[in-house]
Amino acid sequence: MKNISIMIRIAVVFATLCLAPSSSLLAQSPTATTYAITHAKIFTLAGAPIEDGTLVIRGGKIAEVGSAVDVPADAKVIDGKGLQVYPGLFDAVTQMGLREIGAVSSTVDTTETGNYNPDVVAATAVFPSSEHFPVTRASGITEVLAVPGSGGFDSGGSRGVISGQASAIHMAGWSINEMLINKSAAMVLNWPEIQTRSFDFSTFTRKEKPYTEAKQEQEKEINELGDWIERARHYAQAMGHGAPTDYVRDLKLEALVPVVRGQLPVLIFADRARDIRGAVEFCDKQKLKMILAGGAEAYKVKDLLRSKDVPVILRPMLTEPSEEDDPYDRLLTQPAELTLAGVKFAFASFDNSFSRRLGQNAANAVAYGLPYDDALKAVTLYPAQILGLSDQIGTLQTGKIANVIVTNGDPLELTTDVRYLFIKGQLTPTENRHERLFEKYSNRPKPAN
Repeated sequence: MKNISIMIRIAVVFATLCLAPSSSLLAQSPTATTYAITHAKIFTLAGAPIEDGTLVIRGGKIAEVGSAVDVPADAKVIDGKGLQVYPGLFDAVTQMGLREIGAVSSTVDTTETGNYNPDVVAATAVFPSSEHFPVTRASGITEVLAVPGSGGFDSGGSRGVISGQASAIHMAGWSINEMLINKSAAMVLNWPEIQTRSFDFSTFTRKEKPYTEAKQEQEKEINELGDWIERARHYAQAMGHGAPTDYVRDLKLEALVPVVRGQLPVLIFADRARDIRGAVEFCDKQKLKMILAGGAEAYKVKDLLRSKDVPVILRPMLTEPSEEDDPYDRLLTQPAELTLAGVKFAFASFDNSFSRRLGQNAANAVAYGLPYDDALKAVTLYPAQILGLSDQIGTLQTGKIANVIVTNGDPLELTTDVRYLFIKGQLTPTENRHERLFEKYSNRPKPAN
């Protein structure tokens, strides 16, 4: 990632500490504690809800969950009567920790220069004391995927073709090492598009380009991408059969080795049906494990996605359709269509500012035909499955990481409050900058008449 000066980092940390004494830096207790949430309705997402259940957390993990669970003598007991327990929500595409204030370039570290940067790892640039962490986790989001070069409202600069490696992280911790779930969860790839229109900043005018020329440029980029994959495959063969002294080390190609070996999925950003189709065909030919991100027109190729077992991470749906002749609810009805077609998908914010509305984004799809259970799983279990993390998170089962939320209602509803939040088994504060500002200005003295 681009370098940010040490002095700027120190200044941002100092400002954050001054403004947010209860930010993510202070979110974790230094010692493990045993907790027992009793008499709550527990939605494990691994079976039917438990009407009057107990969930025990010990050593950062779920020790027991059920209707007939003994409360350990050393446990701190939380009376969950009238409350509901769920797995924490998972935002599967964000720039969390990579961008603080969009207008201040020194706090934005979402992209790298150049078109091919497979060796870039998002985790190395994540800023643990970002104000976005406490604001977001107050809405019940306990883990996210930090994605370099992913576009979206909170991103800036050129995205490149291969943007780097996305990192799955917990939403609290003193350092990135404490926050990591998977440092390298996916290789991020922005599928080349046919661009017939560009903007000339020297004249502030739009320039039109013939379609044939734009098509040739796209084909050139796709061929270059294919060359990178082939070079990485040869490099992998050299690594597997020769000594380190038998070849010149190349960090970019080395980063692509898990991709060509099928150990690391490629998270491909594409929206148009023709681009999605091209990306699927490319990955099928190159034998790459693909995850589609964006997918505004995924419904047009749903049969192809199902047949190739390609999951989708969908953008927020409250935006205008891609085509002027599309119905107003085109994006809102798509999740239900994908479910009926047998395509697995997850919802994501694709930024930071509206990550806290992840649950409500899923709820909007319910109003347009998506079964509620699928909507809830699309922000909990399904993103964990898509990213190969379901053995650690996504459901409330014995042995899994205790990322747990206790609410006074449905977590997909805007009016629901998160009463207790656990990340890695530690009770984590939900106070945040938004809350402090609300309290400050709510208590503002009235001016004298």
